Amino acid sequence: MTAQSDLRTSLSSSLKELHLPTIRACFEEIAHIAQKESFAYERYLYELAEREREDRRHRRIQRLLKQSCLPLEKNIDAFDLKRLPQKLINQVDLLLEGFFLEKKENVLAFGNPGSGKTHLLCAVGQSLIYKGYRVYFTPCSLLVQQLLIAKRELKLSRLLKSLSKFNALLIDDIGYVQHNREEMEVLFTLLADRYERSSIMLTSNLPFSKWERIFKDPMTTAAAIDRVVHHSVILELNLPSYRVEYAQNNLKD
Repeated sequence: MTAQSDLRTSLSSSLKELHLPTIRACFEEIAHIAQKESFAYERYLYELAEREREDRRHRRIQRLLKQSCLPLEKNIDAFDLKRLPQKLINQVDLLLEGFFLEKKENVLAFGNPGSGKTHLLCAVGQSLIYKGYRVYFTPCSLLVQQLLIAKRELKLSRLLKSLSKFNALLIDDIGYVQHNREEMEVLFTLLADRYERSSIMLTSNLPFSKWERIFKDPMTTAAAIDRVVHHSVILELNLPSYRVEYAQNNLKD
């Protein structure tokens, strides 16, 4: 009995040293099940490895969700897909697979305020994280200020490198707030830096014909549009505001 106890202690210590916390926590429990159900050695080892693998996957996903800064309430289950036409539903189904990330494609969602474009892209972003991809969400206004501060502190290249680790950068409400030329120059620098290297997902209530309001001059506007449209999926959410619909339905009740 003492020898068996010593063996368990030594095994626990070895598993700790090998950084296998889940196996360390459950090897005795699985051993009892294996003995009761007459598992072969390979089956016992498989059950331990699966527990460790699944627990690591869960911890990684939780870490990626936290790093993403995504609003977690905006997930695919909370989005009313029935509001979308079938063509859009088909596009969303493909986006959820994540193939566009492998091809370094962008996703551009256009629509009026309340059409659900932010919720939809956030939902896609969360689903991608569950597939193991890295996604980062930021309002455009906040991103621009971060880029501008980094430029003034001569750290812009460092910030761009930090953002490059994400498979997709989700920029919300580009053009919603008007910025000055210096601020838009750093945004253009970001778009150029990610061009054909990693994906951008963005939402906007401004069609391309009005993007000169964002980038201030025709040449920069054309260059910015060229970079985001090349290799892109465009979602046009020409829908009424779901917030207005919700309010109207509540009034009826």
